Parts: sequence; structure tokens; C-alpha cells
Amino acid sequence: MHGFEWSAPDGAGRDAAGAASARLEGHRLVPLATALVEGDGRILHWSEDAESLTGFTAEEAVGAYASRLLVPESARAEMQALFDRIMEGRGWSGVLPVRHRDGHKVELEFHTYPIAGPGGLQLLLATASDVKALRQVEADLAVLDGFFTQSPIGMAVYDTDLRYVRLNDALARINGIPIGDHLGRRISSVLPGINSTEIEAVMRQVLTTGRPIVDARSHGRTPSDPRRDRAWSASYFRLEDTTGRVLGVSSSIIDVTERFQAEARAARAQERLSLLAEATAAIGTTLDLQRTAEELIEAVVPRFADFATVDLLEPVLRGEEPSQLAPDRGVKLRAVAVGEAYESGMTTAADAVGETSEYDSKRVYTECLRSGRPLLRAHVDEEILSGLISEKTRVAPSMEAGVHSYLMVPILARGMVLGGAEFVRMRNPEPFTAADVELAEELVARAAIALDNARLYRRERETALTLQRSLLPQEIHRTLGLEIAYRYLPSSVVSEVGGDWFDVVPLSCGRVALVVGDVMGHGIRAAATMGQLRTVARTLATLDMPPEQVLTRLDETAMGIGEGQFATCICAVYDPVDRTCTVAAAGHLPPVWLAPDGSARTVDMPPGVPLGVGGVAFESTEFTLPNGGLVALYTDGLVERRGQDIDEGIGLLSRTLAGRGRTLEENCDAVLAALVTDGTEDDIAMIMARALPVPSDRIATLPLSGDGPLPSLARRFTRAKLREWGLSALSDFAELMVSELVTNALLHAEAPRRLRLFRDRTLTVEVADSGGQAPRVRSSAEEDEGGRGMHLVSELAHRWGTRPTKEGKVVWAELELPLGR
Repeated sequence: MHGFEWSAPDGAGRDAAGAASARLEGHRLVPLATALVEGDGRILHWSEDAESLTGFTAEEAVGAYASRLLVPESARAEMQALFDRIMEGRGWSGVLPVRHRDGHKVELEFHTYPIAGPGGLQLLLATASDVKALRQVEADLAVLDGFFTQSPIGMAVYDTDLRYVRLNDALARINGIPIGDHLGRRISSVLPGINSTEIEAVMRQVLTTGRPIVDARSHGRTPSDPRRDRAWSASYFRLEDTTGRVLGVSSSIIDVTERFQAEARAARAQERLSLLAEATAAIGTTLDLQRTAEELIEAVVPRFADFATVDLLEPVLRGEEPSQLAPDRGVKLRAVAVGEAYESGMTTAADAVGETSEYDSKRVYTECLRSGRPLLRAHVDEEILSGLISEKTRVAPSMEAGVHSYLMVPILARGMVLGGAEFVRMRNPEPFTAADVELAEELVARAAIALDNARLYRRERETALTLQRSLLPQEIHRTLGLEIAYRYLPSSVVSEVGGDWFDVVPLSCGRVALVVGDVMGHGIRAAATMGQLRTVARTLATLDMPPEQVLTRLDETAMGIGEGQFATCICAVYDPVDRTCTVAAAGHLPPVWLAPDGSARTVDMPPGVPLGVGGVAFESTEFTLPNGGLVALYTDGLVERRGQDIDEGIGLLSRTLAGRGRTLEENCDAVLAALVTDGTEDDIAMIMARALPVPSDRIATLPLSGDGPLPSLARRFTRAKLREWGLSALSDFAELMVSELVTNALLHAEAPRRLRLFRDRTLTVEVADSGGQAPRVRSSAEEDEGGRGMHLVSELAHRWGTRPTKEGKVVWAELELPLGR
């Protein structure tokens, strides 16, 4: 059959070839047998599909007569007649049973085409298909076509350039455009009102990867519903033939607008719940008023608003109890926190933190605060905005920033107005809704509780601080032979005010008592207890009690204050003459001692038990503080940190004090810088004292031993020293007191040992003796020879007293210095 040309009269050959070609296209689905038969009925060509349908091979068929090969003998005459009619050029199509090689019958559908071969030779081209397979394919195609044309789901086929090839009526109705206006065009040109760029990107992905995509969302407006946004769900898969050649993309589309809106509502509700939950956890983490307001701002920007402010009434910021807003009075608010999602220019149209705004009684803002109801302006224009903002000059910048929706919610706590929270949307296109108002009210209500707690805390804290500071020493007097520096720091914002205190108590004869204490607990009660203990400690120290006795009496006082009132305390008495320091502690940390060479260590001493425990004796330790030596007393707030051993803090304090070349004030600053880096949860009280040499013209000592009239010797010594010091104006009173004190020691003590004159803020006269009994003032009758000595001393002296020593006692008396001395 190779090498000859053939044609059919009247175009029949072209039709036959076209039909055969069309049928061959279906070959991939239904086997299509082809055969070429001569006019005498012999087979010239037998295709592979003919072999598969009949079972006869090409070698068996070619050259054989078709009727003898395929038709039973009983039907050959009928088939011959049909063959003759076909060869006359009539053609024929129909179904005939043929014999299979194994003997059974096969129903085939035939199409025959008479054609002219070389030299006018009459030939017959026949094609045949299995009727069962063909009917199945036709049924499948009918079902598919019916599904495509009758389905309520939008369906479309696109070529590899994403142009419409076919679509059904349902999709045409969805789009609102006739089918013909789609064909050959892309989605972007047919439907410019939807997100066509994203859709085509999805289709290209399907074309490239071959992986189907299900439930790809699209949205926008179409000519079928041009006034409303709609949403669709589409599924895409790639079309390809059995050889893998890509033909295009097919899609199925359904309208999911209601579901989309429901999902959007559910998503917004979930977002609100999430925002509310996160804000609840984030707002009120501290008892700081401003920080709480900032936490509300951080919770809502940018998720809820593009710009937000929290403004509070002035009395609230002062910690005062808010009052009802009078109907005829305006309000004054201060901006406490301001936040924005991006640089919008709103900062120039609203108060910065710390600035105030005033609204008269007629303004809508004031009426909203007075009523306690939120103020919603879903859509804002220039006229509406001018009625909201405190100053007209701020309207234009607000409009330029893009303000289009406004919401203000009064901040209410316990039925009282604390201020207002404002929320503004600019870049966010959605206006505030009733649901947004409910969410904002819930957020502000939770913030209001925290703000009110912070206000109450601030008031209590300020009260406690005022009380505490008023109970601390207001002035530290200069002390001869001792340089003193001190620091007091209240606790950080996180904690309440504590009961730490310190005191510097001037004693007789130039001595000084240094006291540091720490009441356990916080708040006003701790501060009040501290005030009582400090007052008692100061009183006891001025009575010249040794430190251990001061603590014993303080312990009794603490026990009498009330159950559970405990405190730690350390008391040190320094004598500048012999540079001795006697110290006792009640459950307190030991002092740090710094030698002139820079070596530092803690003083080894009995720790004692806290004040208020009772029933335990206190002991004192004595050490010498050489010139240039330093001692530091402190409370545990300085060295104690959570998660850190307290010895580490004491070690750091010692190393910091060991730094050379600093003044005492600089030492205090260095210690705080090193140990208080991020605030403290407890108060800090600290005293540093450095021993200084006492000038020789401030102290004069006369030993009282040997023979001779000691009173007269003491008088002459006193007169000479006072003349030398330029205090001759005091000689008469001083000589008389010295004479009486020495005489009293001679009469009532074993022996006087020493006379000492001490010039500081007063002139102190002291006489040391070996007796243990303290002198006392007693009444004497006019006829008595003696008994008036101490009475005379009491009358002449500014004050007088006695204190025990290791060798006996010291009796002292003070005279005030003349003005200017």
C-alpha cells in the first residue's frame, strides 16, 4: 500500500480522511480498526487495532477475502450484496457482527468509504470500533458534557496561556457575562474587579507543578453583583493527554460569600477574644499608674486602633479620690500614655505625654465622661472632628493624618470616672462598630481596675513615704573626729515602702551613736513602727546607755508595739578621743570595716536575734577605728537579691569600698551604682563613717592623781585652757562646775582619775572616777553643810549626765558656747 496516490470522487476521500482522522483522535480511548479492501473483496491493509478486535493478524488477513475471514457462510451472500452497493459509491455505516478468530461474535460499528486507487482501481476504506466500548465512551462523554453544561457549579477550561476555552452557563451567570465574551480572553480582562492577579498566579502554579489546588479563595465584585463584595472557592487541576502533553487548566467554582462572611465574623470574634485574653494578661502587671496606661495602649495598637491615648483626671494623678463630675463644670485631663501604629502626624494633633487638655461642660467629650457611656463616631469628617478635639487648630492635622473613625470610652472604677481612653483608625479602612465598642469597654474596664489599684497604691505609697521621711533624721550634725555620709532609697515601684531607718545621735563628750534598723514588713504600719523604734533608740542612746542595753530596751519596746512586729537593728557608739567603736546587733547584718590601707572585712560580732523576739541578751563588740579607717552600716536591701547568696552582696560591697581615692560621698554613690543596678524590692538605709584626727585644740586632759588639793588644781587647769581657747567668758561657770565634780568624786567615789575638757558644739567638762554609783541631785536643808554640789552643777550646766566605763564612771556637764564661737 506504499507508494501510490488515491482520491475519492466528489470530495468523498477528503471526508473519509477527515472522519478517519477524527476517529483516530479517539483511538487513545476506543480501539479503531482500519482496513483497505479491493473491489474483489481481498484485504490489502489490516491495522493493529483490527488485529486486537478480531484476533486475526495482519499476515493472516492481508490477501484473504474479507467475507470468508470475518463472515459466517450463511451470511456471506447478504454481505456480498452490501459490499457491491458500497462499491457503487453509496457508502454505508452500521453495526455488523463479525467472527473472532477464536469463534465468538464481535459486534462492531462500521464506517465505509469507497475510494479510487491508482489507475482508477476501486478500493474500500473501512473503519470499525467495538460497539460496547464505543457506547461506553459515548455514554461517558454524554455524562461529562451533561455535567459540564447542567452543573450549578461554575466550570471552566483554560489553555496554557490561561485564556478561556470553554465554560458553562453557571459560571457565566456567576460572572454576569455571556459565555462568548469569555472565550479567548483571560480572567484579568474579563473580570477586572476581582483579585485576578492572585488567581492567575495559582493557575500558573498548577500548570507548572501539576499538583491540584483545592479551595483557593477569590473575592471582589463582578457585573452580576457590582455593589457588593463576594467570595468564591475554586479548585484547579491540570489537563493533559495520555502522553503527558499539557493541554491547559480546568476549574470548578462555587460562591461561598455567606460562608466567607461567617468565617470572617468568626475570625473577628476569635481575634477579639485573643486580644482580650492577651490584654488581660498584659495589663496591670505593675502598680505604676503610667505603666498600666502604657500597657493598655500596647494591647490595642495596631490590632484594634491605629492611634490611642489614655488621659486621666488631675486628681487621679495626685492619688486623690475622684469625685462626681459636676454638670456645670468642665474637666481637665493629662495625657498619661500615647501610642501609634506608624508615623501618621497624629502626635501633632494630640497631647503628648504630660500635656493637659481642658473641655468645658458643654463639650461632647465632657458629657460622655459625665454619663459614663462610650462615644462612637463611626465616620468622621471635619465638622464632627471639630466637636471632639479640644483645640480647633488640631482638626486639620487630624484630617491630614487620615482620621476616619473615632471611639472614646470613659475609664470607670467603682462607679467613679478616672479619665478617658481614645481610639482612632486611619490606615485601617474598617470603621468602628458596635462590636468594637463592646470590646473596647471590656478592655478599658479591666485597665480601669488596674489604674485604680495603682492610684490607691500611689496614695498609700506617698503617704508612707511622707511618714517615713518625716521620721528619718532631717539633718545630720557635724561630728568631731568623724566624717559621716548616708543614703536612703525607698523600694522600687514593684514593692511597697518598707521600714528601714538610720540615725546619727550626738552624745556627750564628742561621742556619736550610729543606728541602722529595718522593720520587717511594708507599708504605713511598718513606717509607723519604724518611727516608734527610732524615737526610742535615739532617746536611749542620749541616756548614754551602751549599745547592748539600747537593744535590750528596744526589744522590749518592739514586743509592746504588737504581735508580729519584728525588726533588725545595729547600734554603734564611736568615741573620737580613743577611736573606739562599740557595736551590738539584733539580727542585723555585720558592719563592713575598711582599714586605711584599703583592706576590707566584716566585723566579727554576735548577730543577736531580731527585736520583738524577746528573752535573749545582746552582746557588744569593741574595735578600734584608726584615723582614715571606715565603717559602713547598712540594711539588707543593699546586698540581698533574689536568687543570689547574701554573702555575694556583702563581698561586692567590701570590694567596692576598697576602691581608693574616693571621698565618702563618692563611696556612697559607687556602692549604690555597683549594688543597685535595676531597682530593689526593699528599702535601703546606709551610713558610712570615716575616722578623722581630732585637733589638739579641741581636747585637754588632766590626770587627777597624786597629792595636793585636786579641786584647785582642776580649777587652774580649766582657767588656763579656756583662756587659750578664747573662752574666758565661761571660766567662772566652768571652774565652779569642775570644782564641784572633782569634790563630789573625792567624797563619794573611790578616787577621781581624770579631768577632760572637750570643745565642740558645746564645752563639755567630764570627770572620770573609779566609783560605780551614779551621782544624783537631792534636796538639802538650809542648815546642811553639804549636798548641794550636784544641784549646783545641774543649775549651771546646759545639761549633765553620767555613763559607766570599764574602770568606773564618767560624770559630765555641758556649757553652751558664746555666740560666734
